[in-house]
Order: sequence, then C-alpha cells, then structure tokens
Amino acid sequence: MLYKLIIHLNTKMSNQTRTLVTDSKYNFLKQLGLTIENPGLFDGRWGGSGKIIESISPASGKVIAKVRESTPQEAINAVTEARKAWPYWSSLPAPARGEIVRQIGDELRRNLKPLGQLVSLEMGKILAEGVGEVQEYIDICDYAVGLSRMLPGNLFPSERKDHALLEKWNPVGVIGVISAFNFPIAVYGWNSAIAMVCGDAIVWKGSPTTSLVSIATTRIIASVLERNGIPASIASLVTGGADVGEVLVNDKRLPLISFTGSTVVGREVAIKVQERFGKSLLELGGNNALIVANDADLEMAVRAAVFSCVGTAGQRCTTTRRLILDSKIKNEFVGRLRTAFKSILGRIGDPLDEATLYGPLHNQHAVDAFKTTVAKAVANGGTIEFGGKQIDRPGFYVEPTIISGLGSDDEVVQKETFAPIVYILETNSIEDAIAQNNSVEQGLSSSLFTKNLSSVFQWIGPHGSDCGIVNVNIGTSGAEIGGAFGGEKATGGGRESGSDAWKAYMRRSTVTINYGNELPLAQGIKFE
Repeated sequence: MLYKLIIHLNTKMSNQTRTLVTDSKYNFLKQLGLTIENPGLFDGRWGGSGKIIESISPASGKVIAKVRESTPQEAINAVTEARKAWPYWSSLPAPARGEIVRQIGDELRRNLKPLGQLVSLEMGKILAEGVGEVQEYIDICDYAVGLSRMLPGNLFPSERKDHALLEKWNPVGVIGVISAFNFPIAVYGWNSAIAMVCGDAIVWKGSPTTSLVSIATTRIIASVLERNGIPASIASLVTGGADVGEVLVNDKRLPLISFTGSTVVGREVAIKVQERFGKSLLELGGNNALIVANDADLEMAVRAAVFSCVGTAGQRCTTTRRLILDSKIKNEFVGRLRTAFKSILGRIGDPLDEATLYGPLHNQHAVDAFKTTVAKAVANGGTIEFGGKQIDRPGFYVEPTIISGLGSDDEVVQKETFAPIVYILETNSIEDAIAQNNSVEQGLSSSLFTKNLSSVFQWIGPHGSDCGIVNVNIGTSGAEIGGAFGGEKATGGGRESGSDAWKAYMRRSTVTINYGNELPLAQGIKFE
C-alpha cells in the first residue's frame, strides 16, 4: 500500500496539546488503522497526491487530523481501476457476492463501537447515534445478503407460438456514490451493500469534512475483499471537494450517480448526469412537518417531536422543521415542548460521552446559518419561544430553538436550515394541516399524530401527504431499512435502502426467445 501523509492528530486538553492516539479515550483510532497515516485515495491501493485538508472536531473546533485529498486525475484513475475489476465481480453468482457482503457486515460488527466513536468525533452526533449509524450499515448488509438469493426476474405469457417472453435484470456497472457529512456511513452503506449484491462496483466520494470516517470504513471493506482474493478496487474511495465530485458526475463510465446533499447542488447533478444520458439517484433536502391533531396523545407527540426536532442537533434530512398544531392544543403542546427542550440543555456535552444527549452542529458554517436564520425569522415577525442563541463553550454548539408567529408561506419557513430550529404553525382542520404540510417544495418526511381513523386514511391517501415518507403516531425521523427511503418533489424522487430500491442499481432487459421453427410477428402482422 502506498502512503502519502503522516497523520496529525491532536486536541486541546487542560491547555496542553496532546496526541489523541496516546490518550486512552481515543484508542478506537488505533483499532481503525488511523494512527499512522491518512491517505485519501483507495483504488485497490492507498495513496493520494492532492492538497491537504483538515478534519475538525465539532465538539472542540480543533483540528484532529489532516488528510491528503485525491486529485481530479486520481478520481478518473479510480474509475478506471473499478472498471477493470467490475467484470470479475459481476461474473460471480449473486449469492457469492452476498457472502462477501455478509463478511463485511461481520467486520463492521467487530468494529461497531470504535467506528461509532469516530462518527461522533468527526461528525459531532452523540455516541448513541454514531453507533446506531454503523448498526444501520450492518442491518442493510443483512438485508442485502437475503436479497442476493432473491433477485427476481419475470416470465410473461407470449402471444406468439413457441416463444418465451422474459424480463432479466443485470448490474449497471460501476456507480458513483457522493454522500453527505450528516450520515457519513449509513447512506454509503445503503448504496454499497445493495449495489454489491446486484453486481456493481463503486467509487465513493464522502464529505471532505468526514474523511476519516470514509477512510476507516473503506479500510474495513478492503480487508474483507483482499482476504477473499477480490479486487479491492470494486469499492474505491476518493476524497475531495466539488472538483472531485464533478469528475464522477461527468464521467460517462458511471451509468448511475447516487447523490445525497442539498436541493441546489442536486439539481445541478441531475442536469449534468441527464445530459450524458446517465441515471441519478437523488436524496436531497427535507422541510418536514409533524402535525398534531386535537385528539392526539400529547405525551407521545411531544416525545416524538423532541427527537425529531433536535436529534443530531437538527442535522438530519428527516428533522422536523415545522410543527403544525391544532389550535385547541397548541399552547399546551408548546409549553410541554419548552420544558423538554430545557431539560436537554442539561445534557449538552462531548458527543463521545455516553451521557450526552445533545451535541454540536458540524461546523462554523452551520452555526452562521443558524444565527442568520434566527435573525431573519425575528425580523419577519417571529417570536422566539425557546433558544435562539449560540452556546458559549468551545465547539459549534447552539440552543435548540422554537419560533412561533410566522405563517406557512413565510420565506424562512419555506427554506430548510440544517439546524435545530422548529417553527410553530397553527391549524383548525386536517384538510388545512395537510395543505400546510404540502406547501413547501420538498417532499421527504411527514407525520400525523391522531386517534381518528378517518384522518389517518385521509393523511395516507391520494390527497394526503405528498411526501415519500408518511408516518402516523411516530416522528419524522427514524426510518427502517426494510422500506424504501426517499422523497418527492425537490427532494429528488430517489429511493434507497429496502423494498425494490435495488432496481436503481440494475438495468432491465426484456428478452424474447423463439424456440420454434416459425417466425410469427406480434400483433398478428403478416409480412410475406
């Protein structure tokens, strides 16, 4: 393996600079192979010759590591290496590919805690969520193993004598996966586990701000591939920014680009991929609403709203950003929510501490966006019911925030801000609540709390929520891997994870076989 960079790991502790790897708190870095060097390219061997980027701990605001990025040319080379390896991988029987994915899942199990700790260190989410994200990759590996023995085809009746009409699915080839910082492992896991059993190779570009997570995850996958004699370049990694991402988006050798990120960037990705007649799988923004009817169980609704609003410090694409409350229960609900948010303030701390319930935003840019949005909301007539300020401590911490007094059509409410801000909206009917839910351009996740069966079926029906995820009596966050994940409208329309999301990673062929001695035409056409 070719190493290009001596790792620089340090943090401020008791006013002294100490090396993370010498402190027992950070022993998990050794287990993940991050104690010596961090090259940012893997195409069957480790390397990278691009610029050096810094990884910042959101909890301290300090540099914890430096990684050498891939260059655009190295990204092109990574695609080339993946293309070379793909014929071998795709020629293996699907259950044999599933066996490799099973082993990857087992290797992730062995590294569950340290990899979860790394997510918390570099991304900033609390430890329970960091470990839970790794568990999600493990779960999708289990799902993919079963899928490897169940990938379907179809046999249809032919109208022609001695003819068979079939539908066959084949892998698309090498796919590009561009993932975001907020789920630096799970989203790649959804894509890679399913794509691998389908017979595809992968070139992955994770977020440049979570490069350590990408490198550690790729090390785990590569170790499994190498000990099985599989070309490790079928799971290649490139690190870097927009210039490296553009290489993948524009490369005709990548028939599918799976992109997770903002709606603004996703729209550009979709256009560029479509211009070269590729396919794009888009998981973009979400401006999600949770509706509470006047007959709802308020205790359940408040508990669900708290996690949906402030889980991952509001940095989930499924975070609740709008609470649409029936006027009869609005004041009581907001009062309970304030009390719950106040209790959370006592559980703010280091994400690696198991007692911490609420962690930092990911970086200074996120803090600036939070402050700008709060200021604009107040300028537009909003009232801060709770929070609204940056917390005076090292790192990128802000208060969970509740804002009332704005309408559904307010420009601030219409815009998704990746921060723990929720807007209080009022309604007097299920019809109006649904209309408010559907009034934003995004269509990812939505939730209704009610005991009224008629409202439930109105909510999930053709004139109900227009989102890809439609929940009843649970929050907007916390999707399971068995169902397809994704949304409509400006969320991009993509579907990942379970159900029939595997179809995105394969191409469909309609096959007609004539096993007779005549040549009849369809529709009874005679051409003699």
